[in-house]
Amino acid sequence: MPSETSKELSYTSEVRVRFSECDPLGIVWHGNYIQFFEDAREAFGRHHGISYLDQKAHNFSTPIVASKCEHKLPLAYGDVVKVKATYIDSAAAKMVFRYQILNPEGQVVCTGETVQVFVELGGELSLTLPDFFRDWKIKVGLLDE
Repeated sequence: MPSETSKELSYTSEVRVRFSECDPLGIVWHGNYIQFFEDAREAFGRHHGISYLDQKAHNFSTPIVASKCEHKLPLAYGDVVKVKATYIDSAAAKMVFRYQILNPEGQVVCTGETVQVFVELGGELSLTLPDFFRDWKIKVGLLDE
């Protein structure tokens, strides 16, 4: 039986590079790749029923406490890219996402990872999985009842 940490769930979305995301040379400024990760994470959440609004409805937010971004190739204005967000399951009270951005030719442009923790809207860090998140993990097959 595979360990819980080996389970993954992903979603791939498309992003069109906007003019405002490019530097004077016409290539995407490096800081915008983190925004592409966020866009993919939001699309993942909407697709899989664990969006930021779902979290807020249960009185939680999930701030990012760590992020990593590795650049391989440039993107340019007008490129339509695929951004894959993969949730990496963990028994800990956190959300780990890995990202892969592919250019129109299917080449890996950028990879990255973010780590988010659960914080009650009143400000208290949750050291255990919130009930709504445990229920979500069961619903999508990441956790047995």
